[in-house]
Amino acid sequence: MKKKFANLQLHQMDSALAKLRDTRALTRPGDGWAKAIRESLGMSASALARKLGVTPASIAKFEKAEAEDKITLASLRKLANALDCELQYNLVPRKPLQEILVDRAHALARERLLPISHSMSLENQAVEEAASEKQLQLLAKEILDGSRRNLW
Repeated sequence: MKKKFANLQLHQMDSALAKLRDTRALTRPGDGWAKAIRESLGMSASALARKLGVTPASIAKFEKAEAEDKITLASLRKLANALDCELQYNLVPRKPLQEILVDRAHALARERLLPISHSMSLENQAVEEAASEKQLQLLAKEILDGSRRNLW
């Protein structure tokens, strides 16, 4: 039952993430979103500072921190709210999670088979490429059928 739940969770997460992966991510403006939106609204740093109850110098620090990837999510959320924006935070895998698992299982299987393959080739008992690939596929499947925690 635990494995069925894990597979369902994987499928649901992959489906949700596929929608994000299929959309083209917007490139963040060089000075950051907060400053770009603030300036597009014609809002001064002083006006935004008043809305947040901070100094204009703090706004400059926040905007600089965002542009340099050093801002905290909490600070970015406060800026977003003050600019009447919604902060959206996502981690979007470059490929489906299932594919990441399969790739990892294959890498782990190769890692495990390499010493055996090397020893056999030294003893002039190398296995044919097709048989070696079949071994790899079977071991990768066995790894995938086990606990996912063992993949890492």
